[in-house]
Amino acid sequence: MARLCFETPFGPMALEGEEALTRLWLPGSLPDGWGRGEETLLLRAARQQLLDYFAGARRDFDLPLAAAGTDFQRAVWDALRSIPYGQTRTYGEIAAAIGRPRAVRAVGQANHVNPLPIFIPCHRVVGKSGTLTGYAGGLDLKGALLALESGKER
Repeated sequence: MARLCFETPFGPMALEGEEALTRLWLPGSLPDGWGRGEETLLLRAARQQLLDYFAGARRDFDLPLAAAGTDFQRAVWDALRSIPYGQTRTYGEIAAAIGRPRAVRAVGQANHVNPLPIFIPCHRVVGKSGTLTGYAGGLDLKGALLALESGKER
């Protein structure tokens, strides 16, 4: 599997994938011993799109994604991709959007195992009262991404 490690304004991240992106490792989650990795055209393009997003110059990604998961998880991730830049949805709204209004906790678990955070924007999902809740990259990163998208300083 090709992988590319690189620096971002939020710390080191890594991308994996061959024909499509399969994983984004957020700061603090990179396996020990990972170096820079192998640069492929896909991974170079993904890195540049992420850096453009962090700089406020990109709102959407146009890369092939191949997130491995169950049918339920993929339905949740598809719903996440429909959340517009700068907006949020609650876990309950995502559950309702996929036709499973009582599956709020399962939606949370699908968010937790999302292998392509940011590309599949699980950071745009908030608690019932609008509060920031769990994020694989930590609540500080989640808040910073939402602030970036809203145009507000954090």
